[in-house]
Amino acid sequence: MNTTIDNRTLTQTSVNEQRVNMEQEVKDWEKYSRQIVLAMSKRMAELGMTQQMLAEKMNCTQQYVSKVLKGQKNMSLETLCKIESTLGIEIFKRPDDIE
Repeated sequence: MNTTIDNRTLTQTSVNEQRVNMEQEVKDWEKYSRQIVLAMSKRMAELGMTQQMLAEKMNCTQQYVSKVLKGQKNMSLETLCKIESTLGIEIFKRPDDIE
């Protein structure tokens, strides 16, 4: 039995498993990001709110809002809370909302 080949095979298997796990995490993140963008876009349309108007209310730049709406930003909890507050939407359930 050649342990060098076996170790390489195990290492490559481990690397492949890590890559698959990372790809799944990205897919999960993208799924949530799309849901947030859809909720934001819908609510902005209902309110007749532009990106610039949202940016002013959130105290950020229109460019930042644009990147959020394109799914190019990994938002902080603080940003998510600002979005919820500004748009009057619920993005995620809080622990006290979970039964």
